[in-house]
Amino acid sequence: MLAVLVSIVSLGIVAQQCQAIVIYTGWERHALVGSDIRLSCSFFSWRWTSEEVTFSWTYRPDGSRDSISIFHYTGGEAYLDNKGPFKDRLEFVGNPGRRDGSILIKNLDFNDNGTFTCDAKNPPDIVGRPSSVRLLVFEKVPIQAGVITGAIIGVVLGLLVLVVVIYYLMRFLVARRVFSLNVSKHGKKKKEGSQQRQGPAPPADPSKVKAAASEKKKQESRKDKK
Repeated sequence: MLAVLVSIVSLGIVAQQCQAIVIYTGWERHALVGSDIRLSCSFFSWRWTSEEVTFSWTYRPDGSRDSISIFHYTGGEAYLDNKGPFKDRLEFVGNPGRRDGSILIKNLDFNDNGTFTCDAKNPPDIVGRPSSVRLLVFEKVPIQAGVITGAIIGVVLGLLVLVVVIYYLMRFLVARRVFSLNVSKHGKKKKEGSQQRQGPAPPADPSKVKAAASEKKKQESRKDKK
């Protein structure tokens, strides 16, 4: 029992002294033949950046199962590949003090297609899973799926905005038409009501009508005598 307790305490002390480190690289990079590309590598650690921080890069060509070491940084010194496929084409452009272990590969070729893996240690944090990035070299960089997806989303949003604008425009035109009809109908009813209040014209007085007719005959007979 005592041995078990000692083992548990020992494991706890080791876990406190040695915590996990998380390493980050890109997922996939595209580049043109003859161009240069920066492959980024950084890490997260709860510890301050140690003077003994290390970075290592390995490369596995497409179609191969074996990886080769192409870069190593330790003790403040960078060791570059001087015999392999990246001889005179690889440069260390990172900043270990800022947890940056990036490398630059120059004058890319189709044969550079493959997987690059970065590993980092920040003693006493040395437990962590290396991170990998795949490099694809093209004569012409293809349109990425994200660009196509973004374009599709933009078109859909544009169509939705257009539909909403048309909908509200139609509502406005219909409301305007209904308002005009209501105003016209109300004006017509008001005019008919005014005529009904005035009533029909009173009938003419028969005596006045007879006198007017007699006067008219007298005027006509005078004209005949002349």
